[in-house]
Amino acid sequence: MASLSVRKLDDETLSRLRIRAAKHGVSMEEEARRILKDAVSAPDHLGDLAVRIFGPKHGIDLQLPERTPHEPPDLSE
Repeated sequence: MASLSVRKLDDETLSRLRIRAAKHGVSMEEEARRILKDAVSAPDHLGDLAVRIFGPKHGIDLQLPERTPHEPPDLSE
């Protein structure tokens, strides 16, 4: 595995990382790994991203209208 050194972190950022790591019960290094992984990972599906951003945890619960099935269009011509 590769290593990465991050220089010139301001005190406020370092303090917030320390607090965030403590809340999750992990080391600062592990918390930084998790943050970086989340930041560069694409969601499996676009819908998953939408739910993560706009889902019930954020006070939004959308009710989708009923849809009736239909026949696909004829593209044989």
